[in-house]
Amino acid sequence: MVSASIMDPRRIESQLERHLLAVEKPGRYVGGEYNSVIKDWARADVKVALAFPDIYDLGMSNLGIMNLYHQLNQQPNMLAERVFSPWLDMEALMRQGEIPLFSLETKHLLRDFDLLGISLPYEQLYTNAVNLLDLAGLPLLSRDRDERYPLVIAGGHACFNPEPMADFIDAFVIGEGEEIIVEIARAVGRLRGLRRQEQLREIAKIQGMYVPRFYEVEYNDDGTICSIAPKEPGIPARVLKRIVITLPKPFTKFIVPNIDTVHNRAPIEIMRGCTRGCRFCHAGMVTRPVRERPVAEIMSAIAEIVKHTGFEEISLLSLSSSDYVWVEELAEEVNRVYKDAGLSLSLPSLRIESASADLLEKIGGTRRSGFTFAPEAATEKMRDLINKYVPDEQVLQTARDVYSRGWRTIKFYFMIGHPEETLEDVQAIIDLCVKTLNEGARILGKKATLNVGVSTFIPKPHTPFQWAPQDSRESVDRKQRLLKRQMRRGGMHLRWNNYEDSEFEGWLSRGDRRLGAVIRRAWELGCKFDAWQDQHQHGKWLRAFAELGIEPDFYNFRERDLEEVFPWDHIDVGIHKKFLREDYLMSVKGETRVDCRDKCFACGILPKFAKERSTTEEMAWECPPVTPINERRRARQVAIPLSAIG
Repeated sequence: MVSASIMDPRRIESQLERHLLAVEKPGRYVGGEYNSVIKDWARADVKVALAFPDIYDLGMSNLGIMNLYHQLNQQPNMLAERVFSPWLDMEALMRQGEIPLFSLETKHLLRDFDLLGISLPYEQLYTNAVNLLDLAGLPLLSRDRDERYPLVIAGGHACFNPEPMADFIDAFVIGEGEEIIVEIARAVGRLRGLRRQEQLREIAKIQGMYVPRFYEVEYNDDGTICSIAPKEPGIPARVLKRIVITLPKPFTKFIVPNIDTVHNRAPIEIMRGCTRGCRFCHAGMVTRPVRERPVAEIMSAIAEIVKHTGFEEISLLSLSSSDYVWVEELAEEVNRVYKDAGLSLSLPSLRIESASADLLEKIGGTRRSGFTFAPEAATEKMRDLINKYVPDEQVLQTARDVYSRGWRTIKFYFMIGHPEETLEDVQAIIDLCVKTLNEGARILGKKATLNVGVSTFIPKPHTPFQWAPQDSRESVDRKQRLLKRQMRRGGMHLRWNNYEDSEFEGWLSRGDRRLGAVIRRAWELGCKFDAWQDQHQHGKWLRAFAELGIEPDFYNFRERDLEEVFPWDHIDVGIHKKFLREDYLMSVKGETRVDCRDKCFACGILPKFAKERSTTEEMAWECPPVTPINERRRARQVAIPLSAIG
């Protein structure tokens, strides 16, 4: 642990002056960016450090942490500052010079803050989060941190199964953070002076907050979970996620980074949630219900972003951007207003079946880049199994529409390793990609390219496939060899992920509380930056499992009993387990469900949040709508005419 007792902001600044020229990209550590917020430290009642446990280049592209930064700094009595993981060279200098981890804005030590919020959007960040605590000079384990230390909370999609990190985190945010982060910060200020146990007892009363120390886990003789139950009265048996009923206005005053980041563009979330029901999709299940922003609000946000940041590309984010009710109207407006301004519009999550030729035409008025689609599977059997049916002809027609409008590049995402998949199903992926590129070559000649990403399916919590086993190494190796052998041709570029990365993600995705010891031991052995292929040390993870006598295959390769208690069953995402079980059994039979905008399947999300809906003056979402999506689009055009757009 780095000592945090002898450093103040001035000494941190002095140390940085000596070390920055010795590290790669010193701009990661200096702060002072345009639009960053620096408040008077002495006047803030509650001080929050927002940490993204990876390097600045990645964290600065994360919309979630920017939203929280904005929400907190809007409060007159609060301040929020950012912290990222230092890269290996900087960490070595910090440890050598005993420089604790500090915030970018004022260079205060993390220990000086009242609240440390760690973003965990994916499981590969777990060892980085542990390393971040150590670099900050904080005890690693929650039980070893009392009220003298900042309260450590974590949120993000990985926290829908919080158990693997339960040893390290004081409390988890389950669900959406824009409102709850301010509520937590106020509670921390109000509870100052109490013992940590009492503080956490009050935090546990906030809807959406999970405090692991108040829950007891019992195991069966076979290693499965017998029960997860509260230890004392007043602690909820199940923690219901938080949702934001009406999405707040988009964040627009983005911090302009000091260096190039992974995504040099400004994102706007146009829609939250998805109604498609893809059985493999964790995000599609846990972000229900669907909520959409009006076109006028998005156009206003784009104008503010252009004015305040200078970004030349706007990324319109959602799980399924072409399912956004007003997507064509929005694209038309962006085209009309910014056609001659050199602004590039990105819709990164288009669905083949809802990406019309008209939409492609309207996007074409802005600067052109490629298009990304995710067919996921290429045979009728597999598409029915995953509940994502898209006929080959529709894929090919979409490719024709894209290539014929001058775009040279299409990117496809597929998955291999789904339940019941055969080599014939993988061959169908190859055949479809060849046909697609042939369509491009017919239109554009050798200029047409097709980039194909093939990932390995990982069963995720809170999805219908949470009962399914992960595909074996031998099976995935055979499928990847087939892809590599037959997709070597001009204009086609194949990318795939290493099986070890998928195996690793599988352990942590469906792991239980016992994995906390494995995570700590792997970190002690030198594991960190596990999301980076050149840094992930799979052998050390296997060694950690072996030293602790825990069998890693237990987490990946078992088909779960339909009545098994999962490590995340006490986390309520609003979807009935019964609904997920029924959908899993439907997948075994090859049965599908239609978009739940067209028909409600009683997943559970509506009654869970009926009270919040009834107290909302203006309904922000419907579940289910009374008309199919295309009729709904026409109806909403009448409800909010384009003439209302400023």
